[in-house]
Amino acid sequence: MSLNKKSVDDFNAKGRRVLVRCDFNVPLKDGVITDETRIVAALPTIKKLVSDGAKVILCSHLGKVKEGPNEKESLAPVAVRLSEKLGKEVKFIKDYNVTGADATAAVAAMNEGDVILLQNTRFRGKEETKPQDAGEAFAKELADLADDYVCDAFGSAHRAHASVAVVTKYITEKGGTNAVGYLMQKEIDFLGNAVENPVRPFVAILGGAKVADKLNVINNLLEKCDTLIIGGGMAFTFLKAKGYEIGNSLVDDEKLDYCKEMMAKADKLGKQLLLPIDTTIAAGFPDPIDAEIEVSVVDADKIPADKEGLDIGPKTAELYANAVKNAKTVVWNGPMGVFENPTLAKGTIAVAKALAETDATTIIGGGDSAAACNQLGFADKMSHISTGGGASLEFLEGKELPGVYAADDK
Repeated sequence: MSLNKKSVDDFNAKGRRVLVRCDFNVPLKDGVITDETRIVAALPTIKKLVSDGAKVILCSHLGKVKEGPNEKESLAPVAVRLSEKLGKEVKFIKDYNVTGADATAAVAAMNEGDVILLQNTRFRGKEETKPQDAGEAFAKELADLADDYVCDAFGSAHRAHASVAVVTKYITEKGGTNAVGYLMQKEIDFLGNAVENPVRPFVAILGGAKVADKLNVINNLLEKCDTLIIGGGMAFTFLKAKGYEIGNSLVDDEKLDYCKEMMAKADKLGKQLLLPIDTTIAAGFPDPIDAEIEVSVVDADKIPADKEGLDIGPKTAELYANAVKNAKTVVWNGPMGVFENPTLAKGTIAVAKALAETDATTIIGGGDSAAACNQLGFADKMSHISTGGGASLEFLEGKELPGVYAADDK
């Protein structure tokens, strides 16, 4: 995948109508935004276009919109918050049709430096459809509002949706530019180049619950990294594949042969594949998840038949921390245990701490690992925390992301 894409710095936006696909999929409670990280992340690109004298048209999805258009999933609260953050009015077009007469009239009346926000793109119902369906018509209507297009929604970049990838075709047809915003550029620079062109030694850490979610990631990273560390629930399938008793621990029996193949592949390629050497065990999963729980630590090959592994043990935490010490690039995706529980967060904390203390470029691949870093207070010590869980995983798999691929090459 060519990762050398045109950015907002590579075209003159003055007087141009620029459609910007943002990721404003923020959590809402009773109409109030509870976490505005994604709004803040979009500001640099918007401010750059405003200062260049562009007419800035923002669009985004919010929620899954299962019940059709509704006020609960309207982007109205985002427009209010954006206006406050930018220190200028962001005009909200509340029309459920998204690109209807209201939007067209509002865009026609824009002055240089004005900002408008369109309604939730998923209200059209055709946002997510395959291009040959009505998603194509929606993409063309979006392009009709603008001269140029900027994609700054990495969290949606792995989906070939109308407002993410299909719109670029119609912008190209009218001679416009398709660029990436600063947020997308940062993801490409860190995540894309870490995998394609890492400074070595390159250590990859994979955790989380299921092997199935990371099949292609494990395979791809084994070819690219020097050391692959496995933790979290997925480690137990590897341990069982080695012939260990894993008790009631999470296991994916259908993937045992795959785990054996990956261990053989690591040997053949001369790569280090590290698995837990000890495990924190309990009688069962905590309920509720943050409840007090009685635990003990055993060697990874000594898990009793009636117990369940819920975190890596202290010896493993030390082993993994040492593996990170001399790295130059580290990518981490997925916690080491049930990090939402204070008793079972020790492994994840140890790994986060090791990353925080290394001089390496440290990249956190979205999702639960990003949540863990934020929750445990290590976020500001990492080089980059990805804003997209699914998108970052597909990047680590070596897949072409439609939202990145669709932007113009430099």
